[in-house]
Amino acid sequence: MQEAWRLTASQAARAIAAGELTSEALVRACLARIEVREPQVGAWAWLDPALAIDEARQRDRQAREREHAHLGPLHGLPVGVKDVFDTHDMPTQQNSELRTRHQPARDAAAVALLRTAGAVILGKTETQEFGAGGRLARTRNPHDAARTPGGSSSGSAAAVSDAMVPLALGTQTGGSLIRPASYCGAYAMKPTWNAVSREGAMGSSISQDTVGWYGRSVEDLALMAGALGALREPAPQPDASLRVALCRTPMWQHADEFSRAAFEAAADHIGRAGGRLDNLELPSHFERLNELSRVIMAGEGRTAFLPDYRSARELLHEDFRSYVENRSGITSTQLCEALDFSAACRAEFDRIAAPYDAVVVPSAPGEAPLLPGKGDSVFQRMWTLLHAPCINLPLHRGPHGLPIGVTLVSGRHADARLLAAAARILS
Repeated sequence: MQEAWRLTASQAARAIAAGELTSEALVRACLARIEVREPQVGAWAWLDPALAIDEARQRDRQAREREHAHLGPLHGLPVGVKDVFDTHDMPTQQNSELRTRHQPARDAAAVALLRTAGAVILGKTETQEFGAGGRLARTRNPHDAARTPGGSSSGSAAAVSDAMVPLALGTQTGGSLIRPASYCGAYAMKPTWNAVSREGAMGSSISQDTVGWYGRSVEDLALMAGALGALREPAPQPDASLRVALCRTPMWQHADEFSRAAFEAAADHIGRAGGRLDNLELPSHFERLNELSRVIMAGEGRTAFLPDYRSARELLHEDFRSYVENRSGITSTQLCEALDFSAACRAEFDRIAAPYDAVVVPSAPGEAPLLPGKGDSVFQRMWTLLHAPCINLPLHRGPHGLPIGVTLVSGRHADARLLAAAARILS
């Protein structure tokens, strides 16, 4: 067997189920990889090797006692958790002075689901402050330390891409999950909005905040989707042909030549896989969605950050004060219009996407840019606002050898169908 830290989550799960690998051995291998790479990457906000090894030993005892029967789908697998999710046995500091040494009393819903599925919570990964703005994560791109890993799920994307951990939780409100996946070269899934509970996770825009995850294969993404209860129904049996739409989106002008090359390479890949390709042009009014996403984020951000503003205004970053003080001048009428318009577009996009197994769109404008900064979410905001499931596929490399992904999207609650399409495209 190859070195354990190199295994995908699905490969490791099969090895553990077969008695060929223990959870402790896998966790120790990941910790050894972290020891080597963490000084260059900076993916982890909190890590206690002794705690992780103890939890892995508990998983191994459970496997022996139950003789591998009735074990969860993630049994013994280490998972990184973005440090916006509450964890009862680890601090949740959210990269903010307001949460220094904050210790929640219970796990966030998503973390609780991971534990009941048998996962070992390896540690907390770096995030931009509150997963929303303010201070950037200290994480660097694992392929080039001079470049951004993207944000705000910076640590999770970098840790999975760099084989420090096979799976990790993230979140997305604008492009915080898929953009880092594209920059770091990880597989990622942002499911349909509210397919996984956000209870116990810091949020900034309740109608857009979405729990998502990273893996090192489409099979890994499906494994996490099942463990987190994100799939409402099984994928339909595939037809003889795979039907895919190519959508350059109204933001196509923001894609550089290398992102466009990645898009065309994905089309070629799908064609070689036997897929039927159509070109899809969205209705012109969809051009408004990115700006409306910002309007809604500003309006809902006031609600999210008002408690901290009133209790510790002097410690709250200017980004969040601006939401509470409504410095962008968003009126109630504008907020209602944005909410109503986006709701209508969701139903419209569901109808547009229904004939297809997947719609291919760009993940990011190009390769990861140089630090500082986290890159542009221009290609993701629309899909987050539409509540559409998204999967990043790291299919291409740019001129500096850095990853450039493409995104598969579909209508709401077609997550299982989208995962099946992704698997067929890569088969």
